[in-house]
Amino acid sequence: MSRIISNDKFSKLALYAEKEKNNAVKCRLCPHNCLIQVNHYGICKVRQNINGDLFTTAYGNPCSVSIDPIEKKPLYHFLPGTEIFSLATAGCNFHCLNCQNYTISQFAPEDLRHYNIPPENIVEQAIHLHQKSIAFTYTEPTVFYEYMLDIAKLARKEGLKTVMVTNGFINPEPLNELCSYLDAANIDLKSMDDNIYRKLTGGKLQPVLDTILALNERNVWVEITHLLIPGFTDNERNIDALCMWMLDNKLDDVPLHFSRFFPNYKLKNTPPTSLDSLLQAEKIASNAGIKHIYTGNISGLKSENTYCPNCGKLLIQRQGYKIAGNFIKNGKCPECDEKIAGIWE
Repeated sequence: MSRIISNDKFSKLALYAEKEKNNAVKCRLCPHNCLIQVNHYGICKVRQNINGDLFTTAYGNPCSVSIDPIEKKPLYHFLPGTEIFSLATAGCNFHCLNCQNYTISQFAPEDLRHYNIPPENIVEQAIHLHQKSIAFTYTEPTVFYEYMLDIAKLARKEGLKTVMVTNGFINPEPLNELCSYLDAANIDLKSMDDNIYRKLTGGKLQPVLDTILALNERNVWVEITHLLIPGFTDNERNIDALCMWMLDNKLDDVPLHFSRFFPNYKLKNTPPTSLDSLLQAEKIASNAGIKHIYTGNISGLKSENTYCPNCGKLLIQRQGYKIAGNFIKNGKCPECDEKIAGIWE
């Protein structure tokens, strides 16, 4: 696709780009590996070929800035009960049929109203507001990679933690560089069926699985979210495959969030996830040996709490995004001294 290009103050030379013939540029940031012709842009609507050089137009211009409870990301084993400074720019490298934030993810940065906030000011604001961490969220942070990376580097110097809420569709080299400055990530793992992945998102499964393993190997705290979409991902075979993959890769203590689907965007005629489907997914994961299983987009269930996987003691009691009680002591269960996986302080 093509549109009017303006090399304004929000444009920055993009990382992970290779020049090709006839001034085309290959973007190596994500597994789409877009070949971008002059005056065109990649799938993400962010990375543009300007006269044979690849630029990002998602630098210093977030369209959304907010403070959230960290449980909203969702992260349940990472600084529970704290707030997190959260931001996003426009654009995404997926085109999910069920996208909750399609009004910003499916647009280019210049198409939306935005703020002018360079990386140093993001960190300054987070400190001023007494935040312990910064989240790159709402849309896909990979597409504003340069902005995220510079913020993460500054945050690390100031003692702030950083969190990436992501679809996980990023190439190994840029991910490896980012991991040096990243503390936690929630990966939205869409399906264990590559055909479903392509249909729902336009992406592929294997790169996302590779991202989860790479983050875990680099000691970035990881939690997984799996949206149960009726007719797509709420079947037992898919959930079994997810649990077996986690067990095979020794990820049994990685928190697994089963999230309830509600009709949205291009799936407005798909019904909401039933309570029975959520409970069945929880049962399958528990029987498989996943230690920490949660349900999202629904309140009042026992599975919104954290329990000791050894003795069953209630460790963190939640009411929606609020913590009603946290009984973990020094990262352990006070009843049986079992170490509870997570970052607690």
